[in-house]
Amino acid sequence: MWILQNLLFTLCIALRYVTSAVGVIHVTGYVGSEVNVSCSYDEGYEPYEKYLCKNDCGNSDVLIKTSESRKNKYGIHDDRTARIFTTTISDLHSVDAGKYWCGVSRIGKDIYTEVELKLMPDSCCDNMTKLESYEGYSESISCPYEIQYQNNLKYICRGNQPSTCRRQALITSHSRQHGRFRLDDDKVSGKFTVTINNLVKTDSGSYLCGVQRNSELDVFSAVELEVKEAVHYAAYAVVPVVLLICVLVIIYKYKCYNVRATEAVMSRNTPKAEDVIDADKGGIYGNQEFVVTFKQQSALNNFDDPGGDEPDYENFTTEEFYCNENYHKANRR
Repeated sequence: MWILQNLLFTLCIALRYVTSAVGVIHVTGYVGSEVNVSCSYDEGYEPYEKYLCKNDCGNSDVLIKTSESRKNKYGIHDDRTARIFTTTISDLHSVDAGKYWCGVSRIGKDIYTEVELKLMPDSCCDNMTKLESYEGYSESISCPYEIQYQNNLKYICRGNQPSTCRRQALITSHSRQHGRFRLDDDKVSGKFTVTINNLVKTDSGSYLCGVQRNSELDVFSAVELEVKEAVHYAAYAVVPVVLLICVLVIIYKYKCYNVRATEAVMSRNTPKAEDVIDADKGGIYGNQEFVVTFKQQSALNNFDDPGGDEPDYENFTTEEFYCNENYHKANRR
């Protein structure tokens, strides 16, 4: 009988921590950040004490109660109007993942709700879109999302830490324009676009596009933007143009030189009108480049007269003769 009573007592204690649990709350957080565990309770339990515990929820397993606003890295707040008490766990480590219980104290068996905490690395993402632009230009960052989130909050932030991205957002879908940033949400195509105007070098770096989800972690996509100095772009464009102009100038001068040289040669080889005397009238041709000179001398020509008794001789004097080489060549043709 005594053994049976002990067994029943142990069973009742076990049922206190198990059978009173209703539903399972799934919570996901990032390592190194903090997470909120919110648990609701029924009407009438507003004045009762609430707490968060682990394991079997014995006295040593209770992490914090509503009678304590803060304990170690745990904080708790009871919103009696909404009938929800929220426990905040800060400085999360991988060992913090696992099963928790939200408890509501009452006479008899307490009310428990199971909580499953899952932790993720505080970084994003495996795939990253890379963009390049130049100082003074504008660049648009396209952020796709699933159509089921078309009415959810969208935002963009610097860096690659999802846990702080929404708090450090550069712009959100609640305000389309903020400084140099503009956000346009195309709900039909399922993407929002963030345009950064008048880029500066310091705009280079990582960005996260975020879409808020109410019961789960926000969903993100990553972008890497590189802003280059505009002067480099201008220099690379001018150098080929300058080289092309120099080549054209050299070609032009070379052609002009060849034309002038050709005209000079033709001018030297063409005889002047006043230097040409009709050859049929015993004229003499003169060429400054080529002169044939015969010295003046006496000569005797012997004419044989078969019908005469004696040969006839004639004295004559030669003079200088000038020969035009071009003229003779022309006549030979």
